[in-house]
Amino acid sequence: MKGKSIKKEILYNGIGLHKGENIKMRLLPHDKNEIIFKRTDLKEGENEIILDVENSFDLTRGTNIRNQYGAAVYTIEHFLSALSALEITSLLVELDGNELPIGDGSAIEFLKIFDMCGIKEIEKNVKVLEIKEPIFLSKGDKHIMALPYDGYKITYAIRFEHTFLKSQLIEFEINYENYKNQIGDARTFAFDYEIEHLKKNNLALGGTLDNAIVIKKDGVINPEGLRYEDEFVRHKILDIIGDFKILNRPIKGHIIAIKAGHALDIEFAKILKNL
Repeated sequence: MKGKSIKKEILYNGIGLHKGENIKMRLLPHDKNEIIFKRTDLKEGENEIILDVENSFDLTRGTNIRNQYGAAVYTIEHFLSALSALEITSLLVELDGNELPIGDGSAIEFLKIFDMCGIKEIEKNVKVLEIKEPIFLSKGDKHIMALPYDGYKITYAIRFEHTFLKSQLIEFEINYENYKNQIGDARTFAFDYEIEHLKKNNLALGGTLDNAIVIKKDGVINPEGLRYEDEFVRHKILDIIGDFKILNRPIKGHIIAIKAGHALDIEFAKILKNL
């Protein structure tokens, strides 16, 4: 497949979910089939982080990458998810802070800004990551498997021991139309009892009801309610699409995930990297 980039540069500002800082982001066309994050607030020559699964770290509450100098970018999964949906493989992302803007907690804001700048093919090809035989990874009650399939499909199941959110399962063919209309606007979520703990650990400092769903005992706190009855599992599909984008290759296969998460996603991506 031909790689893709954007047609022109574009600026976007927003709050980071976990650090709570206002972030200025500048997206620039690129033609080397690499996604490069550049921290403009850090020393030149030590401030570029290439999107690579080997650069991932600290995957407890999001997907983060860093370089050998310690320059890091946090919470990149929603942005990567939008890149995957648009098949963008070449991009320079300049940031004046250490986190991606959270938007409304989904990937829809990123889709909108990419619509504004447009997408173009570049000369270099990108190799499709094709699943030719079953691959499995399990850690306790968390599982991911990949099966041969003529296309890209994801089946995802979640299970929580909670009075409101219990089990949800959904399956999608992953293409731009399905992503834009049924996945990309599904928001991140947290349980109300987690909020105090997160903030004590300097996480979710930028979190509000405008950029996350907060789940209480018998429903959600957000006054507008849910965008979908199963918005939670749709967001998990959004996340895993973004996490696998760390390989920066289109996937041909059927991914089945059960109670997975960023840490298991990235561990599985390390297996897929060698295909």
